[in-house]
Amino acid sequence: MNDTTPSTGLRFVHLSDPHLTTLEAVRWHQLLSKRVLGYLSWRRGRRAEHRREVLDALVDDMHEARPQHVVITGDLTHIGLPDEFRQARYWLERLGEAGDVTIIPGNHDTYARHAWSDTFALWEPWMRSDTVTGHMPITSRDELFPSLRIRHGVALIGLSSAVTTAPFLATGELGEAQLKRLAVVLRETGVQGLFRVVMLHHPPGEGTEKWRKRLTDTAALARVLAEYGAELILHGHSHRALHSSIQHAAGDIPVFGIPSASAVGRKPGRAAQYYLYDVRPEGAQWRINVRVRAYQRERHCFTLEHEYHLSAPRMASTKC
Repeated sequence: MNDTTPSTGLRFVHLSDPHLTTLEAVRWHQLLSKRVLGYLSWRRGRRAEHRREVLDALVDDMHEARPQHVVITGDLTHIGLPDEFRQARYWLERLGEAGDVTIIPGNHDTYARHAWSDTFALWEPWMRSDTVTGHMPITSRDELFPSLRIRHGVALIGLSSAVTTAPFLATGELGEAQLKRLAVVLRETGVQGLFRVVMLHHPPGEGTEKWRKRLTDTAALARVLAEYGAELILHGHSHRALHSSIQHAAGDIPVFGIPSASAVGRKPGRAAQYYLYDVRPEGAQWRINVRVRAYQRERHCFTLEHEYHLSAPRMASTKC
């Protein structure tokens, strides 16, 4: 539901890259194009790293914090098969109401081309903007993104950097048209005095990811953010914690990327995490409390690993 009431603050969770599906029942005829490479990667190692029991423990721990909203920044699947989209929808239906959970796609969800009706159409209730109803036919990401959901004075702005790429590439692209629409959304939500959270799958900063896995239009995104601003940027993709910032005249915009939500953590720094955000207005400032909950493999539970206290200038609404 679009909440336009004055902000009292929002508690929300960010998790990413759950890779929650299984490929056990896949048949070879389904593995045309680069999907065969992804399947072999899953067989050789990813299925041991991304474990459903870890994700289940994360969800149990998360619910104890009683968040008002959950944000998932892509890669719910491994190779984007229609059956994986059905598996993910089943999981989403049990995670929470579609109005309380926002998702955006990742590169694994667009691993190879497939009919929209068999894939992303199944996730539309969790992706669409507040103003888009289920009666509106949608056939591509251009009709969904940027998405905008407003909750208690917080604008949740979803972007899609997920594009189908050639084998051995995992790059992302927002595209000129989506960036133009983003500029409009940032300007309008800024005028309303909302706390703007921009969400995308790929890291938005230059040099934060390998060339073959990078966001190709980081510079163009940075120009939009420099002009119109935002209060927080969230991403996934890298399967590790990444903390940085993007410049803006009113103050640097904090950028947080997180590990996979289902990772056992066979490599240092790769174990599952989720971030719990408390955003509240306080005079002329926004106060942001960030708690990092990390998976402890030996104990099979999540514990508090870090806590950050941030602030951002609060723009007064100029909308009549």
